Amino acid sequence: MSIKSHIRTVPHYPHQGIMFRDITTLLKDPIGLRMTIQEISKRYQDTELNKVVGIESRGFIIGAPVAYQLNKGFIPIRKQNKLPAETIGRDYQLEYGTDRIEIHVDAIQPGDRVLLIDDLIATGGTAEAAVKLIHDMGGEVVECCFVIDLPDVGGRARLENLGCKVFSLCEFEGG
Repeated sequence: MSIKSHIRTVPHYPHQGIMFRDITTLLKDPIGLRMTIQEISKRYQDTELNKVVGIESRGFIIGAPVAYQLNKGFIPIRKQNKLPAETIGRDYQLEYGTDRIEIHVDAIQPGDRVLLIDDLIATGGTAEAAVKLIHDMGGEVVECCFVIDLPDVGGRARLENLGCKVFSLCEFEGG
């Protein structure tokens, strides 16, 4: 069984010409979900980490069980105004306009080594903002991990240009 074979492609969602890679079909399959968490956890089991950081919202679904498996704390990076205590944030560019992600000010300590997780890397805007937030707090991103990479869209290169290592379980050509 391959993880890629459990990911559904939805044509023309959310806009004409987009091929949306939907992980809900992977998540609903107990074997697919287990394989995803095990493969990621296995990769980092001998890596010196302090925390696992997940990007809202599908990064929570993957990141929290990975943190549990690795016996590390889990830190959520959320959209603006979703966290209850004091936060710092970063704006990032969308196709039309900007958005903002935030993290609690006490979530990462200087010198913390963190694993950043999300479901998919496309243009890399959100992941880049997350990396910069972690750096703002004095944390070190050990690696950025994704279930899916869309290499033709450029997000991986964008993160590598920041000096980040990038790993994905599978790729879909053509975006």
